[in-house]
Amino acid sequence: MATDYDAPRKTDDEISEDSIEELKARRVDKSTSSVDVDETEQAEGFELPGADLSGEELSVRVIPRQADEFTCSRCFLVHHRSQLASDKAGVFICSECAA
Repeated sequence: MATDYDAPRKTDDEISEDSIEELKARRVDKSTSSVDVDETEQAEGFELPGADLSGEELSVRVIPRQADEFTCSRCFLVHHRSQLASDKAGVFICSECAA
């Protein structure tokens, strides 16, 4: 690439002004090219194989809390007594929530 040494040179202020103008122009170009896409509409078009569970009835056997288990007051999961970290005034906290 040939350089024209006779052309007037720009000062540092002019160079920074040009670069700011170029950045503004790039920002406008990028914002106009983006398209708002609704993720829910896009996800409705996908159909997973074997995912039709509309006719299925699920049955789960529920076992009541055992004597050696407790329900954590923070995460509301049932844990074994070995995971009990705190028992203050009947408020049970598991070791995972206490950490």
